[in-house]
Amino acid sequence: MAYKIAGFDVHKKSVFVVSADVEGGGEFQFERRRFGAMPGDLQEMAEWCVAEGIEEVVMESTAQYWRPVWQALERFWQPVRRQREGAPSTAGAIHLAQAQSNKAPSGRKKDFRDAERLLKRLVAQELQLSFVPEREQRLWRTVARRKLQLTRDRVRLHNQVEAFLEQCYIKLSSVVSDLFGVSSRRMLTALAKGERDGAKLAAMADRNLRATPKQLMDALGACADMEDVCRRILQLQLEQLDQLDQHIAAMEKELSGLMAAHQEAVIRLSAVPGLGPDSAQQIVAETGPEAKAFASARKFSSWIGSCPGDNESAETSKGHHTPKGNRNLRRLFNQAAQAAVKMKGCIFELLFQRFMARMKGNYQEAIWAVANRIAKLVWKLLHDGVEYEERGPSVSAKSKQQRMTRMIRELRKAGYHIEKTTSSAAEPA
Repeated sequence: MAYKIAGFDVHKKSVFVVSADVEGGGEFQFERRRFGAMPGDLQEMAEWCVAEGIEEVVMESTAQYWRPVWQALERFWQPVRRQREGAPSTAGAIHLAQAQSNKAPSGRKKDFRDAERLLKRLVAQELQLSFVPEREQRLWRTVARRKLQLTRDRVRLHNQVEAFLEQCYIKLSSVVSDLFGVSSRRMLTALAKGERDGAKLAAMADRNLRATPKQLMDALGACADMEDVCRRILQLQLEQLDQLDQHIAAMEKELSGLMAAHQEAVIRLSAVPGLGPDSAQQIVAETGPEAKAFASARKFSSWIGSCPGDNESAETSKGHHTPKGNRNLRRLFNQAAQAAVKMKGCIFELLFQRFMARMKGNYQEAIWAVANRIAKLVWKLLHDGVEYEERGPSVSAKSKQQRMTRMIRELRKAGYHIEKTTSSAAEPA
């Protein structure tokens, strides 16, 4: 019985498709077709795959150009192949191969030949395949990553404002801890609107601000000589900051609404030291609420890129650098480890001390070892649906209560409905 597979070489304006029956022996007999990349062309391509009886599809992860092709196949081809009577378990499978695993020999690269190589290497199981989640989860990823981009833009703007104030001889960031805190923002707004009296600006600070009025007056002493054009630039920067804050809040609301059905997973992850509601949402958006795509904690940490790698030749190890993995989660788990090891009495603080002694004081290696432990713990919480229980030796009831209160406040701010039970555990209402 025939079993056809198609290889797709995807470009911005065109898609080169090669199909072959891989069930019989001998050389594959390839059939080649070229399609455009417009929506109508992609629908025609999917319908052609249905007509040809294509069972599986493999394509290369070329920039962002593979996404429309994937969506067209997912919409017009995949349901037809999966829903028919007697369909094999692999029917309708779409594979995304990493480009490096399909690299062509130098001087032998052609579009149809690349598609043929994809097909051959899929059959031989020589391709490195990427994890592509379902459509709903891809939407979570889009919102979560957009929120991350906006947050990075806000940090970049923060640095630009600080540099601009230094250029104008305004040294406010030298005496306050948060340049965009309530007091500092009030002073900057007045400064942008034309206030030239340093004493009046200093008087706008809250009583609890650590900087004294004299320090504030010294830091704002150059405000009388600040050019009007510089004030207008500062005003534009503050307006841009407000706009970014509004967009970030909108993305938070969108993400909370999309993931409302899986808030239990978010709450379980939020209890892990180093994590919180925001990072928990990012993890669920990247991996799914149950991490079903990963059969074990080791495979999960390998996909993230937090586990040690292997580079051995002639029975000689040449290094254990971690693989690249998922870029977003690598960053997130590294940050979580940095925060977790600073929590007094936490189990990860003890682990960090042990790793530092074992790794001869190499801070970064010890942090990555802690990040790997947190990644495996996250897989356990998601895959098995269990609750996190702190096993640190000196975590007091007071510190637990303070962390729980803070976590509940952040979850409610993110749009979740949380109630305290008699066991002092945060559970969804």
